[in-house]
Amino acid sequence: MKKLLIPILSLAVIVSGCNNANKSKTIEYGFEGVVKNGTVDTRVGSLSFENGYPSRESVEKLFDVMDFQRATQAYIWALPTVSFAQWQYQHENEFGVNDGEFVLFDELQELDGILTANKTTPYAVGFINLEKNGPTIVNVPPGPVGGLVNDAWQRPVADLGLAGPDKGKGGKYLFLGPGQSKPKNLEVDYIFMSKTNNILFGIRILTPDVQMGKDMLNAFKTYPYDKPSKKSGLCEITGKVNQYQPRGLTFWERLHWMVQREPVADRDRFMIASLKFLGIEKGKPFNPDQRQKNLLKEASFVGEAMAQANSFESRFPGVSYRNDASWEYVIFLDPSQRVGEVEELDERAAYTYEAMTTSRGMTTKTPGVGSAYLGGYRDSEGNWLKGSNTYKMKVPANAPMKQFWSVTVYNQHKRCLIDNGTGRADRSSRHDLIKNDDGSVDLYFGPDNAPDGMEKNFVKTNKGEGFFVYLRLYAPTEPYFEKSWALPDLELVK
Repeated sequence: MKKLLIPILSLAVIVSGCNNANKSKTIEYGFEGVVKNGTVDTRVGSLSFENGYPSRESVEKLFDVMDFQRATQAYIWALPTVSFAQWQYQHENEFGVNDGEFVLFDELQELDGILTANKTTPYAVGFINLEKNGPTIVNVPPGPVGGLVNDAWQRPVADLGLAGPDKGKGGKYLFLGPGQSKPKNLEVDYIFMSKTNNILFGIRILTPDVQMGKDMLNAFKTYPYDKPSKKSGLCEITGKVNQYQPRGLTFWERLHWMVQREPVADRDRFMIASLKFLGIEKGKPFNPDQRQKNLLKEASFVGEAMAQANSFESRFPGVSYRNDASWEYVIFLDPSQRVGEVEELDERAAYTYEAMTTSRGMTTKTPGVGSAYLGGYRDSEGNWLKGSNTYKMKVPANAPMKQFWSVTVYNQHKRCLIDNGTGRADRSSRHDLIKNDDGSVDLYFGPDNAPDGMEKNFVKTNKGEGFFVYLRLYAPTEPYFEKSWALPDLELVK
């Protein structure tokens, strides 16, 4: 028989006690290898066998390994719903925001705790529990509004406003949860069904006219279809928002909280089943024992390290914008998270580790509609961006957009707007920037003062802290989609 050679999967087996209790020998084997008595050194440690059975000590080790591996993969799987849950949990339990009410986030201290928020355009965000609220109406006002509704896994339910079916003319939207149907004799303009009970709705005012923006926000209302007098609108909160995925045991507490609130989709049944051995089970309280707590805390750390590798060092085909620089598409997944016969597990995790919400409008290939996002994580020499260094970024002339562009700086630790003590985390074409003779703009990022005369084009960074930047193009045009507009990497200023 020809020997099966599979170097990566082959294991060196130390078999003791074969003919002489004081001697051992090493053999190699592939998939067909069986150890009746002896010890095997593997990637997960030494495993001992007795008459072909794993020893009691090895069984305990294997169960720990199984639970730990499942926990790290559950971390990757759960990223989108945990960041959703963290935000909704804060609204409900810490800020007292009611179903359908929405909060305006427009100041740096408010946006600081939200994954890769944009400082240039204010956000208004709220949540609705359709199981509790019933079919719900969202009145969208006419005007330059960009909006979306996501389900609890951050899949699009609907676009609102300019990118939605109302095309900026406004309208009455009806949202239904699982098992709900349109009430009889109810007149609405648009009907959308969510696959989850809980939905997030967010709006972004795209006009620079402050008063117009306020008027549109005040005209934005939600209410249960059968209680039109109970309209909800803007509300204020007091306290710091920490919407990004929590670390340690809290990550799993938020996952358990959401598991209790949502039906289990067919695609998730195996994962939900594996969570049982981690203390997370539908219909039961989260009360892990000490072994499970220790395992979950470590899995949260390792799972996040995996998420960082997956997000910041993406290995997905086609993620690069162009071959002459390291800029990457921030959104390179289908918003449905499904392509052909597969669910985009790693693509979804890579995006939702560092960002929040998706929509068809955000990924449309129609020129002059929606928005485009490019992420910069390394400099022109291929090194991670460091807050202790100073960098120059050139935004070439004729940026491919109809509305405006913005460049925003985020800290790596939280993936949130950089907290540099200046109140400034971005620069955009809406700002009074210094331009070069050819129409290009040089931006600077560094821990010290701006280069002489470039204060308007400068964002301060923090020493000892990694950071990354997003370039956003609002209403991107053909040169972006054709990749004919070159965007150089950030250059280290030596």
